[in-house]
Amino acid sequence: MSRLRSNKVVNQAGTGAPELTYGAVVPGTGTISGAGKVSIGGSITAGSFHGDGSGLSGVGDPSALKDGNNVKVQATATGATVTGDITATNATFSGNLTVNGTTTTIDTAVTSVDSLAVDGSVGIGTTNPQVQLHLTAADPYIRLQDTAAPTGYSQIMGTHQGAIAFSADTSNSVADSHFRFDVDGAERLRVTSTGKLEVYKGTSTTGKTSGSEAFTVGNGAGNKRFSVYPDGTAVIGGQGTIANNNILLQNDGEAVFGGTGSIKVPVGTTGQRPGSAAAGMFRYNSTEGKFEGYTTEWGEIGGGGGGITTEASVASGAVVTLDLTAAQDHKVTATGICTITCTGGTEADSHTVRIINSGSATIGFSTYFLFPSGSTPSLPSADGSISLISFTVNRVGAAGTQLLAGASVNFS
Repeated sequence: MSRLRSNKVVNQAGTGAPELTYGAVVPGTGTISGAGKVSIGGSITAGSFHGDGSGLSGVGDPSALKDGNNVKVQATATGATVTGDITATNATFSGNLTVNGTTTTIDTAVTSVDSLAVDGSVGIGTTNPQVQLHLTAADPYIRLQDTAAPTGYSQIMGTHQGAIAFSADTSNSVADSHFRFDVDGAERLRVTSTGKLEVYKGTSTTGKTSGSEAFTVGNGAGNKRFSVYPDGTAVIGGQGTIANNNILLQNDGEAVFGGTGSIKVPVGTTGQRPGSAAAGMFRYNSTEGKFEGYTTEWGEIGGGGGGITTEASVASGAVVTLDLTAAQDHKVTATGICTITCTGGTEADSHTVRIINSGSATIGFSTYFLFPSGSTPSLPSADGSISLISFTVNRVGAAGTQLLAGASVNFS
């Protein structure tokens, strides 16, 4: 049988819930409810508490969550201020996130950040960055990936002193992809997609002194082994200035060689002459042992020493005698039917005879000439034809007879 024991149960009107007096005990898990107030003089312990909290009073600061007397979360007009560690499986911040501390560690990947402002230094691979951005790794790289390729524009930019820029678009006044260096807002160096290296100095200079070069290669101690000036002048060797050059290539096409040494010109045999000779060519003919140049034909250029002398003869339907004692190089201008013979000479001396046809000419040789083929060669007879015969004195006879062994025969 149930029992109700109470000092006071009041409901004079006979309607509504009874009034429980102070100190009343409700056993079990019953519920006390009412439109009025419930006043508890001691502590309330409950599995859950239901209410919007707007009527809480007498609990200190209702906008704060505390640990003892220490405030851990403080409600503010723009959100909340948290003191201490925050551990969350998933957290979303719709406003700004400010982190104040000496060490902040993010162990997982950050997949999306609209913007990030850092008031201080950022260290990647280091917890003690020494500059604004400090990368530490075995092989550190900065990768710029252009998602708008091929019309995008990527760069590593130093806004004051210089820049390293990579371009693949036409909006930067460049028609192809390139790699370039900018200094103080001006482009100074470019490597094009075709592999061409371009260096920009700016305006043309005429002083040609050290420091005005557009491009210089040196050893780092002021010795500029190769320098190019904005007006096209180039210096090879020396200190890179006009006064201290070894080779000066002027912008008007002239070349100036300094020093007290020598210049070595191309060296080759008669058969190695350029296939398409042009006026102004200059070389050393190792077959003839002389310098030669080309105007409308190859001809000897004086100098070189070595006892080489030149003899010129004109033959018109006649016998031409080459004096092998007086000269080693012989030039015969022939017209009509002519015969070439010789006299004098020294054994083992080398000689050449250059035959130029002035009109139609038929050239024969005396028996003093012995050709490798065993017979006299048939030379071209057309006007302007040039024939070159090279030979060595094989024996000088007692009566002045020479037997000559032909070394080579060349026609042009």
